[in-house]
Amino acid sequence: MFTGIVTDIGTIAQLDQQGDLRARITTAYQTAGIDLGASIASDGVCLTVIELGTDWYDVQISAETVSKTNIGAWTVGKRVNLERALKVGDELGGHIVSGHVDGVAEVVALQDEGDSTRVTLRAPAQLAKFIAPKGSVALNGTSLTVNDVEGCDFGINFIPHTKEVTTWGDVKLGDQINLEIDTLARYVARLHEAS
Repeated sequence: MFTGIVTDIGTIAQLDQQGDLRARITTAYQTAGIDLGASIASDGVCLTVIELGTDWYDVQISAETVSKTNIGAWTVGKRVNLERALKVGDELGGHIVSGHVDGVAEVVALQDEGDSTRVTLRAPAQLAKFIAPKGSVALNGTSLTVNDVEGCDFGINFIPHTKEVTTWGDVKLGDQINLEIDTLARYVARLHEAS
């Protein structure tokens, strides 16, 4: 479980296809305090730590995960949003995020509005119905509030602070973004289908 509050920006240091994809991610986290088997959300994808170094950790990523996320486009040097798993007693500053990405959204428009940047994303049609104005989504692991929705497109405003402490300051048109819809929206829709 995560909150969508990014606590570090890691860098992809190495990628090796060894049956599954293995990635080495450098981090400012104190790796001595990370257990093997720990979960770390990397661009919103819950990944299991399988090896540790002084300033890096390795994860193994299944073909299923690669096919459902933007990980297939990762390259050495890419920066990724990181969040350690929630502990009992931690502040829940964002919203409940599982790290189970539902699909990939595409950045279709960027517009500066004052010091903020409005980003418009296009969700896959089967996920768009779960996205509502003033609802929550996790995008590349960042808990965000939806401003507006029109069909499959939805808008998010990024304030300067968010652009500085996450990878959202690097966003470009056409970027593929990991999308996790709000858990509550998923269950409300499922209940509605059953009635």
